[in-house]
Amino acid sequence: MSEPKSSDSALRAMTDDGAFRVVTVRTTDTVRRMLAAQSVWGPAAERLGELATGAILVRETMAPTHRLQGLLRTEDGKHRWVADSHPDGGTRGLLTRLDAEAAPSIAGGMLEVVRTLYNGELHRGVIEVPSSGDMSEALMAYLQSSEQVASMLSVACVLGDDHVVAAGGYLVQLLPEVGRGPLAIMAERLRDFQRIGELLAKTDAATSPLMDELLYGMPFTLLEEHPLEWKCRCSTVRVMSSLATLPRADLNELIDAGKPIEMSCDFCGEKYTVSPNQLMGLLDQS
Repeated sequence: MSEPKSSDSALRAMTDDGAFRVVTVRTTDTVRRMLAAQSVWGPAAERLGELATGAILVRETMAPTHRLQGLLRTEDGKHRWVADSHPDGGTRGLLTRLDAEAAPSIAGGMLEVVRTLYNGELHRGVIEVPSSGDMSEALMAYLQSSEQVASMLSVACVLGDDHVVAAGGYLVQLLPEVGRGPLAIMAERLRDFQRIGELLAKTDAATSPLMDELLYGMPFTLLEEHPLEWKCRCSTVRVMSSLATLPRADLNELIDAGKPIEMSCDFCGEKYTVSPNQLMGLLDQS
């Protein structure tokens, strides 16, 4: 009998000595649908999968009940990635390219993370991507400089010839109770988990095996696990709400043209058509 297929999820745990909080995530299916929606492959697709996975990990750690967005752009501005992660487990991603042929090195680029605080305000943090061009190092640098959170993190997106082999990652947060002994042990152990692509490919990126490997020999308690998925937020209501922000003169001009407006979602490609009568309805509401 074959083993049941893993599904995307986020798993939380804490060591019994209160030294570490750990989150592991499987994002394979989320990334697969994201890349299909964006019609992207290769190195640029890997960066999008890594950014989306990282956004989920940071949200799960810093703002589990709020929305978080990660924005990454290359130093020359020719590539821009966006990951949008929500507390219901839904995440979407976007890649825009001025030059589809350009090699998308992110070294020296900028990583911005925007998340909602519990008082409703937005917290923005911006860091320069390290010269290594490594997404995991960039995310750790953000957590350290903008959130003052000491953590160890790794994300990976492994692509085959024509499919996503595995995507996922982990975040180990150092808590105030951590002592020198456990810290030294964990730091030494995680040297073997700086690059986790091969491990994720072998285990189907399942969250429990990764958690067991990270915390081997350390008593820990599983706290919760919940599903993750690719999910776009576009809708007819959102399209109409966007058009409603246009000045009345612009709406009148569109109505006078007498033609339906066709729009599409950048994240998923869904197409929307708005008729002149619907536009007139917006005027009546204003």
